[in-house]
Amino acid sequence: MNEVHFQAISEKLRAQSDCVSGQMFGKACIKTAAKKAFAAFHQEAMIFKLGQQEVEANLRKYTNAKKWDPSGKNRPMKDWLQLPADYREDWLHLAQEAHEFVQSQS
Repeated sequence: MNEVHFQAISEKLRAQSDCVSGQMFGKACIKTAAKKAFAAFHQEAMIFKLGQQEVEANLRKYTNAKKWDPSGKNRPMKDWLQLPADYREDWLHLAQEAHEFVQSQS
């Protein structure tokens, strides 16, 4: 069910902007037209590249949110937030923020 929600968000973003589907570390992701990943789906959670300050703010806002550690070796990525399905109502908004953040970095 959560992966279906991720796919719906991916479709909506592709229809609204120049986003494309792709893979990152073997996970389904959404990328900008420049092929820069900004959101992904992993372990029933959605992952967002928001920048370190936004990640820290969202860690305080969302219980059970964490920095994304794709390796599983306690090396989380500072710019990426992993948000569980408990907050899937916020996934679209955060994906849009992540898209804006990544585009601003290009």
